[in-house]
This record gives sequence, structure tokens and C-alpha cells, in this order.
Amino acid sequence: MGHTLPNATAVAYYDTGGNHGAYAFVSFKAVVHSFIASYIGPGKICEGVLVEDVAFWAGRGMQELSYDTLHSQNAHEYVVPPSLVMFLPRDYVNYVKFTWSDSAGMEHTIMPARFTSNPTDIKYNATTDSYAVNSEENNFPDETSDTLEAYNAQSSNTASDDYDYNDPLHELSVGQRYGLEPELANSNGTFYIDNKTGKVHYSSNLSGKTVIIKYISDGMNTTDSEHNGPAIHKFAEEALMKYIGYNCLLARSATPPALLQMLKKEFSVERRKAKLRLSNFKLEEFTQILRGKSKQIKH
Repeated sequence: MGHTLPNATAVAYYDTGGNHGAYAFVSFKAVVHSFIASYIGPGKICEGVLVEDVAFWAGRGMQELSYDTLHSQNAHEYVVPPSLVMFLPRDYVNYVKFTWSDSAGMEHTIMPARFTSNPTDIKYNATTDSYAVNSEENNFPDETSDTLEAYNAQSSNTASDDYDYNDPLHELSVGQRYGLEPELANSNGTFYIDNKTGKVHYSSNLSGKTVIIKYISDGMNTTDSEHNGPAIHKFAEEALMKYIGYNCLLARSATPPALLQMLKKEFSVERRKAKLRLSNFKLEEFTQILRGKSKQIKH
């Protein structure tokens, strides 16, 4: 359902850009049309269901499947500016991992800063002897609290071994790292996500470094250039169709419970099939991992 044959020759496909790899996906509009043709009409399961309801549940289904089944993971790369602050991606839902890339292209994991926050800043006005919330209405346009500003200004407490052992002061620091929290001794830096402002704050030792943010999207920003709308992988197309049918009938008070149970079971089966197909399991890769586990000496 929703399958379309390529309408361009192989030569045109490779000579032109923009739509490469799109054949593995089906557009949001095509899924809605396929569902209407298959399930809505006289004598069909979803007889009388409105097109608006189908479109609504199709969007919700794409979001739900993106989190756990489709694993709609995106990645952005940028250089951390001197301000140490960057905006979250437009389609950001939750982060998977933050890393910074060195000159060899190797990625190093950046850990989250758990011991800071950006509380609402309440300023004291000595003239009126009163307090005001930090906001534009009160002539305090800054969105960053003193706590977070101190975090941005601090130098990361790294685990560097660049000691001058001839310095007498070195004797005073011997043994002070015993019991230190590993996250506070992380030389790769830290980050703090302020969901209120949609910004990411980095520790000062990441300034000028190339940072990669890998994050989860809801799939609604994935577009099919041919149809100019959200797109879903064909492996999950049937699961989305079952999701739409189940939820459209779930909202009806007169739907027989047996029918709802059947549709719910069919959705679970199709979602499980989509997960297996999208897992992209390859026997050769699994064998390579097992060979690595057989080593007696681990690195």
C-alpha cells in the first residue's frame, strides 16, 4: 500500500540530487490515502470515520512509532562558540548522546552536568526595596541565572596529569583525588540542557571544539521530497495503518470490544515485525562480535 514505482530512469536518478534513498519511505499523505481506500467505505471496518480523524491518528502514530520502533535518530555537528551556548535542534525531543570530535575524527563522550541548573533569577531593586522576576517585562532580558552563568564561566575540573612535580605545591595535592566523583574528573567536558530556553550550555574546555549531538526526533520533520510531507519507512507502513484503525475505532462508544481486541493484537504484531525488520540484523556482523569476545586479553 502506498508503493510507487520510480518515475525516472537510473541515469536521471544518479545524475540529479535530492531524492536519493527516498524509495525506502512512503509519505504521510500516501499512508492516509491508502488507509481511506482500504478501511473506509460501505461495509468496511471503519465505515463513517472522518478523514480528519485519520489524518490526526496518522500523525500521532508516526510520532509514537518514531520513539521506540523507527528509532528516528538525527545528528547535528557544530563548533562550540565562545559563549558556550547553542540552541537545541528544531525537531529535538530527547538526546541520545553528546560527543566531541578530535582531529582524527574520533568521538569522545560528553557527560551531562548533574550539579547545576538554571533557576528563575529574582533581582533585588535597591531603589524600590523590592524584588522582581528576571524577565523582559521587568527590564531583565537575560534568561540565564547567576548559577548557570557561573557554570558557563568555570573551567572544567579535568583529570589531567600535567603536574609540575618539582613544584613544592604539588606535595599539597597528593592524595586529594582519592574518592573524587568520576563525572567531576571527566576531561571531555560537560553539558547542561535548559529545556525552558531550548539551549545547551557547555563547560569552558569545550570552547572551539566540534560537538556532535545525537538526538531523537518524532519523525514529523522527516520529509519525502516527492510528496513534500513527513515520511515513514515502508517496513513500518502496515504498523501505522493498524495504529490508525485501532485508535479511530477506540474513540467510538459503539465499537464491539472483540473488534478492538483484534485490531490491538494486529497492531502489536505489525509493530513487532517492523522492529525486527528495522533492526537490520546481519549474521556476519554478529559473528564478528563473537570473535572479538573470544579474545583472552581484553583491551
